[in-house]
Amino acid sequence: MAIPDYQAVMLPLLKYAGDGKEHHIRDAIEKLAEEFELSEEERKELLPSGQQAIFKNRIGWANTYLKKAGLLGSRKKGYFSITRRGLDVLREKPPSIDVSFLKRYKEFNEFYNKDKQVLIDKPDVPEAEGKRALDPEESLEIAYQKLHNELVSEIISTTKKCSPAFFESLVVDVLTKMGYGGSRVDAGKAIGKSHDGGIDGIIKEDRLGLDVIYIQAKRWEGTVSKPEIQKFAGALIGKKAKKGVFITTSSFSKEAIEYADFTGNIVLVDGEMLARLMIEYNVGVSRVK
Repeated sequence: MAIPDYQAVMLPLLKYAGDGKEHHIRDAIEKLAEEFELSEEERKELLPSGQQAIFKNRIGWANTYLKKAGLLGSRKKGYFSITRRGLDVLREKPPSIDVSFLKRYKEFNEFYNKDKQVLIDKPDVPEAEGKRALDPEESLEIAYQKLHNELVSEIISTTKKCSPAFFESLVVDVLTKMGYGGSRVDAGKAIGKSHDGGIDGIIKEDRLGLDVIYIQAKRWEGTVSKPEIQKFAGALIGKKAKKGVFITTSSFSKEAIEYADFTGNIVLVDGEMLARLMIEYNVGVSRVK
């Protein structure tokens, strides 16, 4: 069974609290997961951010909305119980409870309409996921992911147009932000100076220089194939090197990826991964609200 949306769990959540007892939200999540016959995989499925389970998030929003409408109450964090108004609703035996239903209550409307910016266009996100309504947090995350993916594409496109020297400098910036290469000066001296037998540079694995990583940094238009990785692997053997990183603006063929996995000491970083690392470590991008 598909994971129900946050509006679909409102009535079951209210019914769960219908015994008048105080319940912990964690127990409600387990009980409703059983009621909706969710598999273990569905219970563990995460939001795009990976920070919280989707079903837990939807129960949380249903709980919040029912509280704002005065159907549920709470005397301590993490717990909830039904109110007199909530009991009255259950006596009505509604077929379902959704946002439209809750708008009959003044308190809910004050909460729902609070701080709405009428001059700002609504984010370009779907109203439903396969006809299932998205809660506010999911809508924001989907909007964020869309912007994030568009930024990744833009970064890849821009990076492919830069000069080889600029690309090598960019690689240095990313690696040092990730904690490799010692100081920025040390890393800058290491990258782009070797060009020896398929090696573009050597960088410290840590600030103390206890081990080194050999780098191949190439702007590439087409897919990087297996022979290029074999050439790099051969260069590593010639240097008696333990570790290597092949970074490109393009992508790698299936055979290239399989060969790198086979060697056990080569990490492949394609254009998309490089762009996402740039965003994560604020290289060439800046955060805005």
